Amino acid sequence: MDNMKQREPPKVPSNVGMEVDNISNLPGHIIDKILSSLPLRDAVRTSVLSSKWRFKWVTLPHLVFENQSVLISTQDQTLIKNKLLSIIDHVLLLHTGPIHKFKLSHRDLQGVSDVDRWILFLSRGSVKEFILEIWKGHRYKLPSSLYSFQKLIHLELFNCLLKPPYTFNGFKSLKSLDLQHITMDKDAFEDMVSNCPLLERLTLMNFDGFTRLKIHAPNLLFFDVGGVFEEVGFQDTINLAIVSIGLYANTGSDRNLAFGSTGNLINLFANLPRIQRLEVQNFFLKYLAAGGVPVKLPTPCIDLTFLSIRVNFNDLEENLAALCLLRSSPNLQELELLARSEEHATMRSVMNAVENYRSFPLNELRLVKIVGISGIRKELNFINFLLANSPVLGRMTIKPAPVDGGMEMAKELLRFRRASAQAEIIYLDGVHE
Repeated sequence: MDNMKQREPPKVPSNVGMEVDNISNLPGHIIDKILSSLPLRDAVRTSVLSSKWRFKWVTLPHLVFENQSVLISTQDQTLIKNKLLSIIDHVLLLHTGPIHKFKLSHRDLQGVSDVDRWILFLSRGSVKEFILEIWKGHRYKLPSSLYSFQKLIHLELFNCLLKPPYTFNGFKSLKSLDLQHITMDKDAFEDMVSNCPLLERLTLMNFDGFTRLKIHAPNLLFFDVGGVFEEVGFQDTINLAIVSIGLYANTGSDRNLAFGSTGNLINLFANLPRIQRLEVQNFFLKYLAAGGVPVKLPTPCIDLTFLSIRVNFNDLEENLAALCLLRSSPNLQELELLARSEEHATMRSVMNAVENYRSFPLNELRLVKIVGISGIRKELNFINFLLANSPVLGRMTIKPAPVDGGMEMAKELLRFRRASAQAEIIYLDGVHE
């Protein structure tokens, strides 16, 4: 045995036992994509993985500072503010390369002078997407340096005061503009919108500074507005396809609202020849009914396939305006009716409008959703009319308001004649969707 040659242990290849860092060897654009999908705090933490990763995060093109990406474990408001400012300063100081997206939206952020400094820093680069949401304090006055962001494609502002300098001539590359809780002069707003020639999406919520809204944007495709406006008008908006408008007012108030000039229905739709989806929210139907309601529009909305209307069925003019929209939409496929009740009714509003439901076919209507009805006769008449004039209707969903007598209402609805043999009525009394 002693003469037997002892077996030597196998030689270990030099690369066995050494972990190969496959992630670090990925192409740079793949690593950037991985880092961009992480919250900023996690992207920064990758700097401790290895020397190769130490500075990879500093070239991230998208910087997002929000509650989820910047966690501060303290309740002291002063410490929170100082820590937040320190984090943003640190990231911007170390960052190299272009910043294409910058979002600042933290619940503890106020409109401090540091924001001015950050915007000035960003204005020297090539930011394409800028989002600023100030959740605390007074409306933050944007510095003039913001208006030099000439490569902007998307701009989103919350709780800000806008006063563009006289030299400002619009954002020439802007395609999407979202302004919420904003104070701005009427002329400055109209000039800004009309001088954004590529603008396709416009969202306006809770504006201060003017009450007569006019939109001039030839490439606009999407428009969503909610606020206290006396007038809403469009000019040169022939490509506008998706529109949602809500005019706010105090429900049950005796205040006489100035809802605009004569013939609002005709005036508005004259500049919406290609509309495909329309949402008439809050008191906007009341605005449309002002100045007289035609039987139907001079030019039909042939592309309109979805219509949502919030309507007070006790108001004769609103009923007539809703019927006018239905008559003017020969290709409508989906209809949503949201009942709006008011405490006070005029003598004219309690008139029975059943004689106005002259038969006209809704040949393409397939889906109807009705929410918030209480079972009054005018609501039931409207539903009866829809069922009797929709030959291809597939489903009508009704979710009434929480009132007594729901079972009796359901029984009466089931007795209505249906033009479509396939029409199904789904009654959701007390059922949560």
